[in-house]
Amino acid sequence: MPKSVSPAARIKAPKPLTALNAWKALKDHARQVSSLHLRDLFAADPKRAKRFTVETLGLYFDYSKNRITGKTVDLLLELARESELSSRIDAMFRGDKINVTEGRAVLHVALRAPRNARILVDDKNVVPEVHAVLDRMAAFCDRVRSGKWKGHTGKRIRNVINIGIGGSDLGPVMAYEALKAYSDRRMTFRFVSNVDGTDFAEAVLGLDPAETLFIISSKTFTTLETITNAKSARAWLVKGLGGNEKSVAKHFVAVSTNGPEVAKFGIDTRNMFGFWDWVGGRYSMDSAIGLATMLAIGPENFSEMLHGFHEMDRHFKTAPFERNLPVLLGMLGLWYTDFFGAQTVAVLPYEQYLKRFPAYLQQLTMESNGKHVTLAGKEVNYNTGAIYWGEPGTNGQHSFYQLIHQGTRLIPCDFIGFAKSLNPLGRHHDMLLANVFAQSEALAFGKTLEQVKAEGTPDWLAPHRVFEGNRPSNTILAEELTPNILGKLVALYEHAVFTQGVVWQINSFDQWGVELGKVLAQRIIPELESKQEPALNHDSSTNSLIRRYRKLKGRNQ
Repeated sequence: MPKSVSPAARIKAPKPLTALNAWKALKDHARQVSSLHLRDLFAADPKRAKRFTVETLGLYFDYSKNRITGKTVDLLLELARESELSSRIDAMFRGDKINVTEGRAVLHVALRAPRNARILVDDKNVVPEVHAVLDRMAAFCDRVRSGKWKGHTGKRIRNVINIGIGGSDLGPVMAYEALKAYSDRRMTFRFVSNVDGTDFAEAVLGLDPAETLFIISSKTFTTLETITNAKSARAWLVKGLGGNEKSVAKHFVAVSTNGPEVAKFGIDTRNMFGFWDWVGGRYSMDSAIGLATMLAIGPENFSEMLHGFHEMDRHFKTAPFERNLPVLLGMLGLWYTDFFGAQTVAVLPYEQYLKRFPAYLQQLTMESNGKHVTLAGKEVNYNTGAIYWGEPGTNGQHSFYQLIHQGTRLIPCDFIGFAKSLNPLGRHHDMLLANVFAQSEALAFGKTLEQVKAEGTPDWLAPHRVFEGNRPSNTILAEELTPNILGKLVALYEHAVFTQGVVWQINSFDQWGVELGKVLAQRIIPELESKQEPALNHDSSTNSLIRRYRKLKGRNQ
């Protein structure tokens, strides 16, 4: 095949999505069910909750409060089959280069594969390499956590600051917050990602440089924001330790693949932990990118998290679609995005430790499936990539739930709850879980005008107190938030994203959309910093903004 032909052309081209029989059938079916209300669906089927529930791997997934019938699910799963989802799953696990725009395999599943697994990339089993890095991470973490690793002055490390951005920050900080109950509370963990100097200044505030370790996470060790923050960290450390540049080696480690740049920075490359180009940043929290997480919770708990990931991987690969959690979650999301015009999904964890989980899912879902062309480079003529957002309950109930209940937009919701609290305190947890169940019930069934009036509400006020209901939601319950369960939850959404990407015929594993702004920023930086008035060749708005900034900084002389 000529080199001018794209790698995507080497993949057997499926029919256009909108030409698939199941897609056409779903279009017709959506019109038929659009007038059905969840009140009527539940009233007509006393066993509905049982029929639309899957319990496996310690997760209880209730999707009965969706605007679906048995036929809906059958058609959605048929669409997945017509989209050749099974073969695409096999291709990913096999190590095929399914990231066609970058010519890479997509093997985050290898990061949590057991030692005896065999996963090939270019005919090489990568699992031994993965475990070699995990073993080095574990040994390093044991040294730091036990106090054997000493800083430049001989003090033990008590503070760890992770410096990264995107997947090198969102994953580690989410996992740290989620598993804080399992962390070593004698140590302080902070995370820096924003190039805004405030982020770094607040992270180091009150810390002793002699007791502080920095983890610099950047695959290329050239990421602008990360390296800018890393240089500020080095300056802060060296100044705090009397100007001794040699102190850097005892207070910095790197998660990177660029040994020369790491060494140039002053980090001993023996303290560099690598990863691979077949892992995308937003899928890397269980690689060396998770070093801060392992330092916090210890190697054993980190291993339990990896095991949870792997169990969900195996389930996704082997479970029939009608019992497959990621397939069901992904296809239900696609149902609302493409057939009801829903623009967003609210993720609502009723667990304070999961407060950063919605933010983590924003990158996972939106960077993956925010695409406007197919694998073959053709413009799509259907919606892809919903907007994910959310806050932990019950906080959200007193802010944005109003719009979900009575607004004009359809917002599918994922509720996440746990039967046991990690911090049992009187009636708190029963009250928390009562709200999970109450909110999904209220969204589904609402309150009719007749019910409102029967309560004695005046006619003029009654319309304001009507709840339309018929607002869809999933509920995911587990016994307790453990490292194992966290791994399963993350992998559940990873594979749901993949499921949607396959059906939408897009590449869920590149992110060209982040490039243009970064390139333009590199051009603008010297224009902002120049001592002389620069010649500007942007649009009139950007030119004016640059000149105004320079004037406010006193640089327009």
